[in-house]
Amino acid sequence: MEIYKGQLVRLLLGTLILAAGLAAQTANSPADPVRTVVARLELDRYKAHIKGLSQFGDRMQGTDRNRSAIAWLEKQLRSFGYTNVQRHPFMSRSGPLENIYATKIGTTNPGELYIVSAHMDGRGGGEAADDDGSGCAVVLELARVLGMSNVQTSRSVRFIFWNNEEFGMDGSGTYALERAPLQGTAAEPKWLGVIQHDMMMFDHGMPPGPKQSANADIDIEYQRNSRMADDSAKLAAALQAANRTYASYPATVGTNMAGTDSIRFEDLVASVSVRENERVIEIVRGSNPNHHQPTDKYENYAEENFGFGFNSAQTTLAALRQIARITLGGLR
Repeated sequence: MEIYKGQLVRLLLGTLILAAGLAAQTANSPADPVRTVVARLELDRYKAHIKGLSQFGDRMQGTDRNRSAIAWLEKQLRSFGYTNVQRHPFMSRSGPLENIYATKIGTTNPGELYIVSAHMDGRGGGEAADDDGSGCAVVLELARVLGMSNVQTSRSVRFIFWNNEEFGMDGSGTYALERAPLQGTAAEPKWLGVIQHDMMMFDHGMPPGPKQSANADIDIEYQRNSRMADDSAKLAAALQAANRTYASYPATVGTNMAGTDSIRFEDLVASVSVRENERVIEIVRGSNPNHHQPTDKYENYAEENFGFGFNSAQTTLAALRQIARITLGGLR
């Protein structure tokens, strides 16, 4: 009996020591650096970015609305601390236009670049809040967080707002044509990937219902028939892996990227688009009744829509933490 009691005491003591050790490990374990970076994104700021662009209406190319929106984007980027904001002029069928971008310069590999983009123009006579104010808001919020003084990236990240996606994609097309041959020179870093954001907020099912679908998911697409399909599939997989841990809505990978600026890069570098629905089998078939309509206004989207769009910002930033090697303060 005394032997049994002694064994029981030793067992209880061992359990207490193990529990104390686990508690100490938990208390002293380092913070998840990805979660720390992603936590700096703010839903209210994301909404404010959409509201800010919506004030200019649909921002159709060649209009004062378009030019005013470019100036507003420049002001936002400078307010985040970027001193290298650039306007990239090009000639379209409707006259001279400009893309605009800023770059987070990498600390150890500045000559390697990820392009994170959205198109700033719209059409339909509304506010182009979803198409593509919502994508621009993702890019702006990522630029804001990566522009913070204690945030560094090993590789460079360029935040680009394309012009005239709606009528020819010649803003992204001109950039790709002009800059591709310059890669690796002082004029243009070597491209590692393009992540395009186009229509982020509305997944009400197909056919669309009045509320966000219980099965709403982020669609990450690449083009399986492109020259860079294998690299693009790897980039899509990196985004999907980040989404699983750091976003609320799931992400689905598709292989028929279409109808957005990343197609101008698909044969040049790993390229994906991130959006609310699949372009060919959902958006084109009417998954968003506001698409290119006067109803594409900020006021016509609910909190659940804004939250859904915000998930793409979480997804892309978490992926950039790995592929662009973000560090925050002493966290690595």
